[in-house]
Amino acid sequence: MNKLSHFFKENSILKIIYLVLAGVSASGLISPPIALAGGLVFALIFGNPLKNLSQGVAKYLLRWSIVGLGFGMNIYAVADAGFSGLGFAVATILGTLLIGILLGRMLKIESNTSILISSGTAICGGSAIAAVGPVINADPKSMSVSLVTIFILNAVALFVFPFLGHWLELSQEQFGIWSAVAIHDTSSVVGASSKYGEEALRIATTVKLTRALWIIPLALVLALFKKGKNKKISIPWFIFFFILATVITTIYPQGELVYQGIKNVAKHGLVLTLFLIGSSLTREDVKAVGFRPMFQGILLWILISVTSLIAVINLI
Repeated sequence: MNKLSHFFKENSILKIIYLVLAGVSASGLISPPIALAGGLVFALIFGNPLKNLSQGVAKYLLRWSIVGLGFGMNIYAVADAGFSGLGFAVATILGTLLIGILLGRMLKIESNTSILISSGTAICGGSAIAAVGPVINADPKSMSVSLVTIFILNAVALFVFPFLGHWLELSQEQFGIWSAVAIHDTSSVVGASSKYGEEALRIATTVKLTRALWIIPLALVLALFKKGKNKKISIPWFIFFFILATVITTIYPQGELVYQGIKNVAKHGLVLTLFLIGSSLTREDVKAVGFRPMFQGILLWILISVTSLIAVINLI
């Protein structure tokens, strides 16, 4: 009882409102973009009264929500989506990284910050930055600036991409691939594609997680060229659990009702994750980014978005 009293002692009203909003996000009554926007608006106006708790929960909830989505997918379809676009993935990842680093030099952005923004844009946003940062011995400021840059662009993409997809009359397959390539974080990819349709969600999740595995070779290459003190590479193990979930679904199709329940819970968990992620951004974070890193992030994002869109429209 004493712990509970202490929990609500400071900013008790804000904490209660925050928890209510989190509950509404988890209920499935609101869409992923609204959940993210709600978290953003609340944090920018009032701050996050439970920032440390929400960041920790969001980190693990996102991973397990993605694993849960695997129970709605067939392993053969996942393999087909993953390997069919292998050449496209390599081209877009390498191209984005090279152009991003060149832009960073032209804009005179600190080297590690430029590499982190380029890595986040090329592969999978915050996960890539979190994995690459220790390898290149990036300082907290570089990590923070790159994460906030990617985060802001993710928030925009979650609203803009579904609208553009419908306006351009993209098919479910086209939108799934495009969003997986052009939107940075897995959370926003899944959020945008789930709003677009079930088929788009399946394709986008698979393609994005396949791209996320490129974190490993990227970190290994950077470890050879950068003299960071910490050479430990953070491997996104949850992707392998996602694959395991698809294998179970394929081998034991008789559990369809159970799988559907898990998938529904995972979707609700994802919406809650987006609210928690949105509420982690502060006004101080936004001010700390600066013009040049944000400009680099925007230019790279436009480049990969337009290039991948043209490729998707003409090839699929």
